[in-house]
Amino acid sequence: MSKDIKKKILFIVIFVVLGLAVSQIHLSPIIGAKGQAFTPLEFFGPTSGMFLGSLPGAVSVFFVKLFNAIFSEQQFNLTNIIRLFPMVFAAIYFGLSKSKNFNKLILLIPIIAISLFIAHPEGRQVWFYSLYWLIPIIAFFKKDRLILNALGSTFTAHAVGSVAFLYAFNLSAPIWLGLIPIVFIERVSFAIGIWATYLVLNNLLDFLVTKLKISLFQPLVNQNYILSKNFFRLNA
Repeated sequence: MSKDIKKKILFIVIFVVLGLAVSQIHLSPIIGAKGQAFTPLEFFGPTSGMFLGSLPGAVSVFFVKLFNAIFSEQQFNLTNIIRLFPMVFAAIYFGLSKSKNFNKLILLIPIIAISLFIAHPEGRQVWFYSLYWLIPIIAFFKKDRLILNALGSTFTAHAVGSVAFLYAFNLSAPIWLGLIPIVFIERVSFAIGIWATYLVLNNLLDFLVTKLKISLFQPLVNQNYILSKNFFRLNA
């Protein structure tokens, strides 16, 4: 096994451990998912896509979700199985570069989500709810702006989770209608949280590398988002 592969595995393990730690803190309940709650993992999880790369980040998020379900002795019911996946797509989105044409395939996720939502009898009655998922499509082309990347990431997760819950539990149209203002506040908050979390962690890692000379973390640092060097940049 090469040194680079060992280092990548180590980073994944570190992120899984940290993810398990923050997932123990409950922030707010999830409407339509009894006994489930949002945690700081909503902020931390997607950042793994940029730190580790889209696919390794997605793997780390999946294992955080899986181990958390096992350690907390959750039943593997439909709700908990669904919750394994939305953040995986958020991590993939957050870590992708817009410069590669192949990466545009991620835009199929919100497009498919919109189509499936409108195709469902309950979703069709509130079709305009699915317009939220135009946000990751639009944001993708400006995703070098960190806050827009975060916004697109959290709405990608929202698209996957919403459609899965719609088809799994047949949530009625009035529920989706009532969620519209809640989703706006919730997802904007998550986007700010992802944005802030990435900036804090990226600058902390840079401090460890430059000041404490811990070179292990050098590959994780993105110099475009070091505040001391780019404080006035609009894309930070």
